[in-house]
Amino acid sequence: MKKKLSKKAKLLIATVVFLAVVAVVLVFARNKLASKNSLSNVTYTVRSETYENVIDISGTVAAAQSQSLQALSSGTVVAVYVQKGDRVKKGDVLVQLDDTTQQFNLAQHDYNMATKRINGSARELELMEAERKALVQKITERKVIATFDGIIANLKVSVGDSLDAKDTIGTLVDTSYLTAEVEVAETDVVKLSQGLPVEFTFPAYEGGTVEGYVVGWPAIGEVTNRGATVVKVQLRIDEYPDVILPNFSFSGEIKVSPDEHYLLVERYAVASDKDGAYVELARTGEKIPVTVRNYDATYVEILTGLSGGEVLKAQSVARASGMRRSGGSGGMPSGGGMPAGGPPGGF
Repeated sequence: MKKKLSKKAKLLIATVVFLAVVAVVLVFARNKLASKNSLSNVTYTVRSETYENVIDISGTVAAAQSQSLQALSSGTVVAVYVQKGDRVKKGDVLVQLDDTTQQFNLAQHDYNMATKRINGSARELELMEAERKALVQKITERKVIATFDGIIANLKVSVGDSLDAKDTIGTLVDTSYLTAEVEVAETDVVKLSQGLPVEFTFPAYEGGTVEGYVVGWPAIGEVTNRGATVVKVQLRIDEYPDVILPNFSFSGEIKVSPDEHYLLVERYAVASDKDGAYVELARTGEKIPVTVRNYDATYVEILTGLSGGEVLKAQSVARASGMRRSGGSGGMPSGGGMPAGGPPGGF
């Protein structure tokens, strides 16, 4: 036989149930308010990032051409026609050695040839003509001659100096453009192509970068004394500031592809409604429609709507579910970080 609860017991049970419901509602409301308060204090800043696909290089530049000015035979300097810094043309005589003996020998030979033409044989005249060419060459060797258009970089010779054959007396350079040879690791050679732009930075020049380009590289690599395999790539600079001289050092980059620019923000700053994705400015509360796409587990890329630097209100709470860490409690996250259920806003 069942016992009926007393009126007092029923009232007690009803009171307990009511209090339990009130407690659940209060906890839910408190959690919702705490979540709202925590979001109101969280902001994210839209930042710009640039991806550079480059090959780092360094070295020194050289003149387009360089001629070591040398005496081709021994003798005494009788004339110096240029000085350091002078511009010269191909074929100009720069320094003259005494050629009195050579000129006499040629004149005497021409006299003898004139006599032979009267009663000499054709064979004798052929031999004398060949000998004459040798005598003319000896006169030419008494001169130091420019082999291209350029500038006298240095010159150390004076009238009266006695020179021996192969003595170096100066340098002629062609600075119409500059060249450089740099080492590129074997793993980066596949990225190269002729004409790739190069940005040079010179310690001697504070006006920014200087533009150049890749000319070419050999079909064989080299092993350095460090044991690394490299390819020596030739570079060229057509236009450059006057302060940059041959043998100046540089660092720089071969630009394999154009720089790629991104606007990134944490995905928790983006929400969506029936009209699409939007963000909310932290300072004014203004809602701005945006177009986004996934970048990684934490960030999205802003395609339209923002320009970078904006501070945005948080629209959802970042969670660490599924995050794996390495290296103990002080390790960096190695995965996870996306809120459960996928990215906020459904993008």
